[in-house]
Amino acid sequence: MDKREVKSVIEGLLFVWGDPLNIMDLSNVLEVDVKELSSIMKELMDDLDFNRRGLRIIKFNDYYQIGTRPDHYEWIKKLNNKKNTRNLSNASLETLSIIAYKQPIIKSEIDAIRGVRSDKAIETLIERELVQELGRLERTGRPIIYGTTEVFLKHFGLESIDELPEIEDFHKESENEYNYNNDD
Repeated sequence: MDKREVKSVIEGLLFVWGDPLNIMDLSNVLEVDVKELSSIMKELMDDLDFNRRGLRIIKFNDYYQIGTRPDHYEWIKKLNNKKNTRNLSNASLETLSIIAYKQPIIKSEIDAIRGVRSDKAIETLIERELVQELGRLERTGRPIIYGTTEVFLKHFGLESIDELPEIEDFHKESENEYNYNNDD
């Protein structure tokens, strides 16, 4: 199968499957070497982007998924009449950021950082598939270890957790904001 046909099949697989597909799964289905397939995927992503197509391929870790261009959101929103009730509370966002930056982490550590219990926030994050249980610690009580998911990466447009902004950047930003507001 030539490269053009491989790209066409990849588009079809990603469209029909809907969920993210691992590069290894694609390699097995297409019977193409992983290294070669990675190169083809990069080309396909660049083609879709260069031609400003309505669809794009999103990559996170070793997974790929087809999605729409973010700049088409306004038009897509017009088709969706339902009010977006899926916003996270401040407590959930705070808990999510702690887990993202401190993972792997247990609930008692999250609670200690926040200064309040995080049970409901963690439950919400698990329901939304942004956080998952990674296992249990081998110590008294065998506490659950939490970390982020592939859905988290996809939702925030990250290829890997290493792409999170440095915490120091937030400190600098808030210092600049404080200095700006107090120059009067």
